[in-house]
Amino acid sequence: METMRFDELEISEQILKAITEMGFEEATPIQAQAIPVVMSGKDVIGQAQTGTGKTAAFGIPLLEKVDVKNKCLQEIILCPTRELAIQVAEEIRNLSKFMHGLKIVPIYGGQDIVKQIRSLKAGTQIVIGTPGRVMDHMRRKTVKFENVHTIVLDEADEMLNMGFREDIETILKEIPKERQTVLFSATMPKAILDIAKTYQKNAKTVKVVKKELTVPNIEQYYFEVKSKNKEEVLSRLLDIYDPKLSVVFCNTKRMVDELVSALQVRGYFAEGLHGDLKQSQRDRVMNSFRNGKTEILVATDVAARGIDVDDVDAVFNYDLPQDDEYYVHRIGRTGRAGRKGKAFSFVVGKDVYKLKDIQRYCKTKILAQPIPSLNDVKNTKVDKVLEKVKNVIETEDLTGMIDVIEKHLNQEDYTSMDVAAAFLSLALGEKQEEELKQFDFENTGAEDGMVRLFINIGKKQNIRPGDILGAIAGESGMPGKLVGSIDMYDKYTFVEVPREYASEVLKAMENSKIKGKNINIEPANKK
Repeated sequence: METMRFDELEISEQILKAITEMGFEEATPIQAQAIPVVMSGKDVIGQAQTGTGKTAAFGIPLLEKVDVKNKCLQEIILCPTRELAIQVAEEIRNLSKFMHGLKIVPIYGGQDIVKQIRSLKAGTQIVIGTPGRVMDHMRRKTVKFENVHTIVLDEADEMLNMGFREDIETILKEIPKERQTVLFSATMPKAILDIAKTYQKNAKTVKVVKKELTVPNIEQYYFEVKSKNKEEVLSRLLDIYDPKLSVVFCNTKRMVDELVSALQVRGYFAEGLHGDLKQSQRDRVMNSFRNGKTEILVATDVAARGIDVDDVDAVFNYDLPQDDEYYVHRIGRTGRAGRKGKAFSFVVGKDVYKLKDIQRYCKTKILAQPIPSLNDVKNTKVDKVLEKVKNVIETEDLTGMIDVIEKHLNQEDYTSMDVAAAFLSLALGEKQEEELKQFDFENTGAEDGMVRLFINIGKKQNIRPGDILGAIAGESGMPGKLVGSIDMYDKYTFVEVPREYASEVLKAMENSKIKGKNINIEPANKK
């Protein structure tokens, strides 16, 4: 499809001025198709994903139709989540920047309803809200529908998935029959088609063809991993690619919480986002992510709706999505605004078949990648430090520093290479490097990413697995849940710990006791 400029779409000067200020010239495919049809007044069924520009596709025609001199409610946009309602309101406000006299009120749960009632009573032409809160205002008679001529259902499939069908139908029945009904949905299940058939008249369908659903700027890879190694693999990928901002998707709220805790323990700036969080918590997390204080956002699919941050460098499918459509939603969080992005998927066991379905659906190739080793991680860190060193050498006057180094070299018995190596070690934050070299972690008989340790104490000393677990967690500070299998025998025990903690555990347990008994702990020999 040929690209189309906004000034070819018969849009008013005020809105065109706002679009130009927002930095847009060409309409996205869904905008080019939908804007003329919605502006014509016809009912519309639009099929488009998040990230395709669908908000402007219905927002611009709504602004063209609104009468700013009339203070009555004229247009309603229903959204599945608070986050999306806020995002849509913000975009439409930006588009209407030069339309004086227009008032837009977002209404959603979690915000003081008295404040919303005050805003509504002051007069508003456009309401953007979640179905539940719009219903609440209907019951209180604080929204009046007699002058409403347009309603938009945004992400209709998601609203149905969240159980809003009854609310949506109640709202649609209350709005005057002589109206325009616009429905946008990523998928078109039977329930959506039923609503369209019942509440729309001769609706025109516009959609983005499937091959345009994925963003060409996104490099897509997958890793075959074991469930218990996902966390370690994610950490290595974060260290190697060092994304400024990244989103990690999990399928359950519980997994979001567990992964956030694990990442924070490892020193990453991670926060979680899911439906159980209070609204104030969700706002804090999103603000922290937008301003870069939080670098990694771990989220469920529903909670991630409404995330609209352009500079997300990478998306991780920690769990493969249950629905092929969601894969497109997820990876669309990166590679926006002409930037390049990366998407990494973790595949466990039979997930490989699901991955094939996703590739068929998206008509895209997701390339297999080997799991990076710890050496890969270290080499990447070294490369980054040396790149910074090169930049300093090329751009700064180092004469004074060279004099200082030469003076020390003349006084001490070491070479300039020793000094460079020491600075590199300090820059990497690896002052324990020499300690790590004492231990051979290569052949301990452990699973990938783990190290098997031998402890010279066992069942005959009345020791239980919980004693071993408690001692390791208590002495080393490593979370107990990271400890792997504990195999106890009469006089000795084998325990597995994550490789990156192995040296710390050995050092911490050096002079420790378990149940008052002195112990010896060392890397195990492979059987």
